[in-house]
Amino acid sequence: MTYVTGFLTPVKTEDKARYVKSAEASWPLFQKYGALSQVETWGEDVPDGKLTSFPMAVKLQEGEVVVFSWVTWPDRATADACFGKMQDDPDFANMDMPFDGKRMMWGGFSVAFEGKA
Repeated sequence: MTYVTGFLTPVKTEDKARYVKSAEASWPLFQKYGALSQVETWGEDVPDGKLTSFPMAVKLQEGEVVVFSWVTWPDRATADACFGKMQDDPDFANMDMPFDGKRMMWGGFSVAFEGKA
């Protein structure tokens, strides 16, 4: 069953090009470990909330944008294997990470429904 790893992170507006370049560089690495797809989105309509919100979740600061991204996998075992191996992969270790990883969040999800055109 398809498995999705989702990511939410704050990125400085001025670092958008660097972030996109980093995401583009990460795709062949994720693909090497079995990823089916990767999507990176740049926040455009991400309102502040009163109790919860994407900006609150990442402790968004002035001059930052919320980035929401995900990688799809054929199954959880493939995703787990990738994240287990990437710690020792120098290609991942040497990547430019133009964001505050301490405020990044991620999680793994099994697909409950998927509609396609």
